[in-house]
Amino acid sequence: MPAGTGLELRLDQLAAAGRIPGLHGLVVIQHGQVITERYGAGEDFKWNESLGRVKFGPDVLHDIRSATKSVTSLLYGIALAGGRVPEPQAPLLQQFPQYPDLAADPLRARLTVEHALTMTLGLEWHEDVPYTSTANSEIAMEMAPDRYRFVLSQPVAEEPGQHWHYCGGATALIGHLLAQGTGEPLPHFARRTLFEPLGISAFEWMSGQDGVPSPASGLRLATPDLARIGQLVLDHGLRDGREIIPSGWLETALRRHMRIDGEFGYGYQWYAGTSPAPDGTGPVRWSAAFGNGGQHLYVLPDLDAVVAITAGNYDTAEQSATPSAIMDEAVLPGLSPAG
Repeated sequence: MPAGTGLELRLDQLAAAGRIPGLHGLVVIQHGQVITERYGAGEDFKWNESLGRVKFGPDVLHDIRSATKSVTSLLYGIALAGGRVPEPQAPLLQQFPQYPDLAADPLRARLTVEHALTMTLGLEWHEDVPYTSTANSEIAMEMAPDRYRFVLSQPVAEEPGQHWHYCGGATALIGHLLAQGTGEPLPHFARRTLFEPLGISAFEWMSGQDGVPSPASGLRLATPDLARIGQLVLDHGLRDGREIIPSGWLETALRRHMRIDGEFGYGYQWYAGTSPAPDGTGPVRWSAAFGNGGQHLYVLPDLDAVVAITAGNYDTAEQSATPSAIMDEAVLPGLSPAG
């Protein structure tokens, strides 16, 4: 059977049954080759701005929303290798000397860069309401006169490093360290060190009201280019024999540092987990970047595969249903380690 045939059949069946609504783009790579590439059409948004009905294709940019966080982590690893940003164990408030009053708080003084990378700051933060409301902490941060003070001055809820709590503000802090350390706006550094080496020429990085590019959710990429980033991660940071991202950083960033639920956990702005293998041979490991609306990037070392999904199910309760169906009912049973 040709590579990908079983996968294609399963995808056709899911589509016919109405099981993958809102799918805008899908690219599956195995053993370095694209084996499936599909596109749809439908209403799309650029953050909260409607773009109307869009016909998607391999060159059409798409919000990747919070999957941006995982790209920001890759950029941090690149900058760290060049000595441009602090080590994860560095005290976080020392990187923000403009807030001596916050640094004087003994609990906040314990914060490290790693607490931001792993979203374990222990500060109150609420992103469980729609991103159209200022009750959402990330939106409130965007509206604040000083986004970094807003994040760092949130009430202390618990000892840092104890529990994972989703926090786009943590990524905002990481983005600031990147811009401060490299002396470049985030999109410029990304273009020079990551996108151009991968052959990614078209992208957009949206900014908040203060003009700061959002490291948490601002990136727009074509679906195949999102897959290219996944392939680089799968290849341990190497592209044509050249190291783009240090392999040591990837090993650390993709490793589960905090447990979220069962085997599902979080590294440095990357999710980590396993899925049952359909043939019963054991769990399939994956690292993933997730974004609102069904933006999912999976790196599957056990299958030597990458799956990039873009979708338009923003702010819906079932936004993960489409990527979950694709993974659980098509990709995992449709691929095998032997291809």
